[in-house]
Amino acid sequence: MAVLQTSTDLPAPLGRSTRAPSAPWWFLLIGLVLAAVFAAPLVYVIVRNIQDVSRLDEHFTSSATWDPLGRSLLLASSVAVTATAFGTALAWITTRSDIPLRRLWMLVAPLPLVFPSFVGATALISGFAKGGLLDRAVGPLGFELPELAGFWAALFVLTLFTYPYVYLPVAARLRFLPSSFEESARVLGRTPRQVFTSVVVPQLLAPITAGGLLVFLYTVSDFGAVQLLRYDTLTRVIYANSLADQPRVMALSLLLGIVAVLAVAAERALGRNHSESAMSNRATGLTVPLGRWRWPTFAAVAAFVGFALIGPLASLAHWTVRGAASSRARGALAIPTDGLGEAIGNTVLVSILAAVATVVLVLPIAYLVARHRSRTGMVADGLVTAGFALPGLVLGLSLVFWALSNDFLFRFYQTLPLLILGYVIHFGAQANRATQIAVASVPTRLDESARMLGAGRARRFITVDAPLMMPGLLAAGGLVLLSTMKELPATLFLRPTGFDTLSTRIWASMDNLSFAKAGLESMILLAVSAVLTWFLVLRRSDAL
Repeated sequence: MAVLQTSTDLPAPLGRSTRAPSAPWWFLLIGLVLAAVFAAPLVYVIVRNIQDVSRLDEHFTSSATWDPLGRSLLLASSVAVTATAFGTALAWITTRSDIPLRRLWMLVAPLPLVFPSFVGATALISGFAKGGLLDRAVGPLGFELPELAGFWAALFVLTLFTYPYVYLPVAARLRFLPSSFEESARVLGRTPRQVFTSVVVPQLLAPITAGGLLVFLYTVSDFGAVQLLRYDTLTRVIYANSLADQPRVMALSLLLGIVAVLAVAAERALGRNHSESAMSNRATGLTVPLGRWRWPTFAAVAAFVGFALIGPLASLAHWTVRGAASSRARGALAIPTDGLGEAIGNTVLVSILAAVATVVLVLPIAYLVARHRSRTGMVADGLVTAGFALPGLVLGLSLVFWALSNDFLFRFYQTLPLLILGYVIHFGAQANRATQIAVASVPTRLDESARMLGAGRARRFITVDAPLMMPGLLAAGGLVLLSTMKELPATLFLRPTGFDTLSTRIWASMDNLSFAKAGLESMILLAVSAVLTWFLVLRRSDAL
């Protein structure tokens, strides 16, 4: 009688020995150096707090600290739950069901990833406001829209723009799970619901927990959306005190660092309860007919994607068109574009540099984790992931304080290398997962065969490993590139003087209430981001 395999008794991946080879000492040393690089901002925060230890009790016992921390944790946990639920459900619907226009939904569902949170929040605030596009659409029907502010607004907005962190890896896993698992369960008489809960869900635990962790850390570190939605989290308090009270900023940053480490440790503990499932080389998942729920599901998906993608885009287009028309009526230039080309070039430049640098730096860690299963690699892996939780604001402040600490380091203050380092530390976690999967996708037997034929380590990497890993590495770099393009707080603190990116220009335009200009710049950023998302991320999402 056939026995249904679970994720805990699957055979080892093809070409992978059950015992991992030991890493050479010099490779372990590289891993330790990289771990130190990613830990540097957090270590600096700890050192600063030790130097001002007399005030720690004041900061840590004050309700002005614990209240915003509690709100940050509440929001991050809530967004992680809702984004995971929506992302997983949408992934299953678009990959396993017979929903109408399924290929279209697979294309557009991840695209809200291109919205910087502050741009998406502003667009939705505008749409929900009195006289906004959505208000004018539903007003005649007697509906009165609520004001987008506070906890529920932040939960709504951040869920819309973070669920792709869960959707992408879960959809990739669903497309490439061997159909034999589900077919065996059906032969044994299990209903479709039982097949989903007992067979499919256990296979998805790894991407679900990894995606949920990224959502949690992103929300903890977010500043733009919560600032606009007037929800007092720890990042807002840190920003308000960034110049006036540096010891308080360092104490609050330490709390966020502790939250990051605990979140990573919790994810690691959950990860030990399940192993990686076997994967097929091609999409083989079963298609489940929705029956009478086919069109209601279509309507629900259309509404959700409409709020996450179409609504914000419509608001941005409305700002631009209305501003251009108003300017033409006054006989002025439609929308000022001075310096826009330079900002686009700067954005693309730093994004490419950050993507390449991040992949290069996390690749040795990926080897230590995926191929050598080294404890040094595991420690470095945890620090890389924790770096994503350190808000861009805190990261920027830490690196600025570090650069101002002595004359030698001062030469890096407000330079491109320091800006790129900030991006690498902040977004290393996004490249880490895809890079580890890329390394794991190379059968060790190929490397062993090349070594037996006399190929050295460098030649084996160039001729064997690199070609097979390239799709995964490109996907990893694509995620970093996209996140760098829309990053704001770290850029504001670390950029060279006069160095503008599209994100900094959009923030400045919104701060000056130049919404037509902000709309045009946002649409340019979204257009560039969407193209790069498609070519570097969505087309290669099976590598995530």
